[in-house]
Amino acid sequence: MSSPSHVADTPVTHRSQLVDYVASGEKPRAAWRIGTEHEKFGFRLDDLRPPAFDGERGIEALLKGLVRFGWTPVEEGGRVIALTRDGASVTLEPAGQLELSGAALETIHETCVELGTHLNEVRQVSDELQLGFLGMGFQPKWRRDEMPWMPKGRYRIMKSYMPRVGQLGLDMMTRTCTVQVNLDYASEADMVKKFRVSLALQPVATALFADSPFTEGKPNGYLSYRSHIWTDTDPDRTGMLDFVFEDGFGYERYIDYLLDVPMYFSYRDGVYVDASGKSFRKFLKGELDVLPGALPTLRDWSDHMTTAFPEVRLKKFLEMRGADSGPWSRLCALPAFWVGLLYDDAALDAAWDLVRDFSTAERHALRDGVPKHALGLPFRGAHVRELAVEALKISVAGLRRRAALNADGIDESRFLEPLIEIAESGQTAADRKLALFNGAWNGDIDRVFAGFAY
Repeated sequence: MSSPSHVADTPVTHRSQLVDYVASGEKPRAAWRIGTEHEKFGFRLDDLRPPAFDGERGIEALLKGLVRFGWTPVEEGGRVIALTRDGASVTLEPAGQLELSGAALETIHETCVELGTHLNEVRQVSDELQLGFLGMGFQPKWRRDEMPWMPKGRYRIMKSYMPRVGQLGLDMMTRTCTVQVNLDYASEADMVKKFRVSLALQPVATALFADSPFTEGKPNGYLSYRSHIWTDTDPDRTGMLDFVFEDGFGYERYIDYLLDVPMYFSYRDGVYVDASGKSFRKFLKGELDVLPGALPTLRDWSDHMTTAFPEVRLKKFLEMRGADSGPWSRLCALPAFWVGLLYDDAALDAAWDLVRDFSTAERHALRDGVPKHALGLPFRGAHVRELAVEALKISVAGLRRRAALNADGIDESRFLEPLIEIAESGQTAADRKLALFNGAWNGDIDRVFAGFAY
């Protein structure tokens, strides 16, 4: 989840400014970039418990330790709650899950170096603090009430609001981790096509990256429980956004959607003002009762855009949000999958041909079915596995035509190899962990921390 945006405090006096803000994200192809974000669970090596914020072995101590690598600390209320460096940031999720929001980079080779560098830095500091980090989609061992809370103002507001709108929102905040990629568009038409393709294929990413089969030490009946969590978090701000596939969809329609998403807060003078459940439309009219007479700023709007959580999210770029977190190789594979599909014209056309006749019911069946069944979900006389194989073929071809080579002359399609192996075998990371749990681990969930930590 985002920290306060750095957008200017320009007053918003007309709805058209909100549309223009999103449209300003348009970039020529030469300026398209790749921004990869991932989250991971921290744990203490001695008892496997998630570290609190405070203390000699706490999350703040970890952040302060990372400063030695050239990161600049960001404070809230006198406490270090984030770091920035060269267009990237390290931030905290509500229960201390550590997130790297990577810089906007040209190639996946650069992205993978960035990821590896970050994990190495975290490892150096966490070793000193006797901490470890695990990449999975859902906390495999600890209960919700055993998770710590980080001292960030927006989380206090969300913690209070979430139980009013869904049963699993607090689990989303404290016990999930994801990997996502942020990609550019050239025009409104380009945005629309990419949005439709990525939204229709988001369940395929969920299936390929499924890695959250445990809750409180036991199998939970899902392969991506993280994905299931979103189905009962907050219906006002989650889901498949059927209107994206309707004729006439564009910036204006997405802005209307966002205006109807209830607010969480307004960040004013270093303080989060609780506006949970209130209307941004009223804010535009100066009728927000918690800020009487005040009009929103573009920073308010930028912040509000981060509080919608659909499977694909539009800001000044498109965010792919369907995947469980995982090991370094899959953190590199997620941007490769989507860049291959969306950044090459022939691949984008082929991907659209693959999904253009999906019905609304089929898209929802995919979204609702993959958390439990992943690649084994039946679809059109076959399974999601076959759909994943086809999508990966298109992505590989797109990356090869992109021809972004590393120093050894190797293109970006190499990063898809872990996903190709998963699709061809039909065995997700969740399937394999379940087999270990029921076999070599003898039902001991603690083994996952030793076996799969970074």
